[in-house]
Amino acid sequence: MKRTARIRSPRLGLTLLASMLVLGGCMTVGPDYKLPEGAAVNAPYANAPIDGADQAPVTQGTAPSKWWRLYDDPALDELVSEALISNADIRVAAANLARSRAEVEFANRQGGFSSRSSVAFQRAQESAEQYLLTEKLPVVNEGALELSVSYEFDLFGKLKRGVEAARADDEAVEAAVDLARITVVADVVRAYVESCSAAEELRIAQKSLALQRERVRLTQRLREAGRGNQSEVTRGQTQSETLAADIPRFVTRRRVAQYRLAMLLARAPSALPPAAVACDKLPKLREPIPVGDGASLLKRRPDVRQAERQLAASTARIGVATAALYPSVSFGASVGSVGVAEDLLGATTNRWAFGPLINWSFPINGQRARVVQAEAASGGALAHFDGVVLNALRETQSSLATYASDATRADNLRTAYRSAVESADETHRLYTAGRESFVADLDATRTLTSVAAQVAAAESQVAQDQVNLFLALGGGWERDEDVANAPGK
Repeated sequence: MKRTARIRSPRLGLTLLASMLVLGGCMTVGPDYKLPEGAAVNAPYANAPIDGADQAPVTQGTAPSKWWRLYDDPALDELVSEALISNADIRVAAANLARSRAEVEFANRQGGFSSRSSVAFQRAQESAEQYLLTEKLPVVNEGALELSVSYEFDLFGKLKRGVEAARADDEAVEAAVDLARITVVADVVRAYVESCSAAEELRIAQKSLALQRERVRLTQRLREAGRGNQSEVTRGQTQSETLAADIPRFVTRRRVAQYRLAMLLARAPSALPPAAVACDKLPKLREPIPVGDGASLLKRRPDVRQAERQLAASTARIGVATAALYPSVSFGASVGSVGVAEDLLGATTNRWAFGPLINWSFPINGQRARVVQAEAASGGALAHFDGVVLNALRETQSSLATYASDATRADNLRTAYRSAVESADETHRLYTAGRESFVADLDATRTLTSVAAQVAAAESQVAQDQVNLFLALGGGWERDEDVANAPGK
């Protein structure tokens, strides 16, 4: 009877192991990830035309991937291309991505087959009592050789969920790289626009100063001819000095913008491309900005993609924590030789073994808390994802509203400038003919120079608004191969 029990015991163990493999082979604990239906990204308002797009000078076309090329400015294109290679922030993001790819590789290699070998030699005297002997054992040379191979079965999907989490984390890091790219592109364009704008405003300020000084010289000649007085000359000179006081401000703005460009390109300011340094006219878009709709916006923005992948990773980690509640099973085999060194690999020292190994830790109360922790982290990731979606819509809507307002203001100021030019010319003609007062001529000139400065500043602000809108739209991260492989290409 006892012999039968001994015979059936190995069979029973193998049967139980086979049953666990069959049942566990199709069991992956934890929730399968899918985007929650109640997520903000699925809301009707998130997939409708972007609010405010009908009020701004934009179109509903598809936003371009390389949006800075809408300026048709070779110098700007060269700056952006170089920054995407040499910028320090992008290099940091690329290093983070390489580290993330290594994490995925590590997760993929967990489980399955593994092997271990060991070799040990020592001269020793073993304790006799540990072998229940009463006489002292001799000093001998001992050796141990062992080679073992095992295969871990992913019965409950712990390893699978770990790979899912690692891949989702990697895709989130890749989205962070894209976010760094669009930020650097926007910063380069913004710095270039600022440099060109400051140069243009400087040129307009110098032109206004030259006009005012011409008025002063005329006033001086009229005074000498007996048609004016010193107070008129003094007031004209005061206006000239006031205009001259603005000149250093524009020079400094241009220099600071070029310093920022140099930093973004990891260059010395003196090594900036000559065409970029020489720019003195605000770059203009060749066509209105295409913005698309809310759905295309949210698919394009890297921060939205990053938050969604972080949610996927958090969901996978629920499965990792849940699987830790269940046993881990591996099957292994080992061969070796242990004993006196001179007898190694002999019949009396050789050993071998094979069979299953089941590990199951008790109690598991602490591990259940890990599951609750993972579920809470997933809920937080969903809330973060919704917040990123809402913020993306807000940024774009706010950028559109600001762009529309500043564009309208610039249009009105351009109209006012044309009127100021006509008024200043007519008033000055009448003043030189003696039919208008010096005060009227001075006021008309002051109005002209003031409106000219306001137009230049307004156009500069519109250009900055355009960059901010492009940044909110989330384009600029696509590589050439991404564009070539896009649907419809």
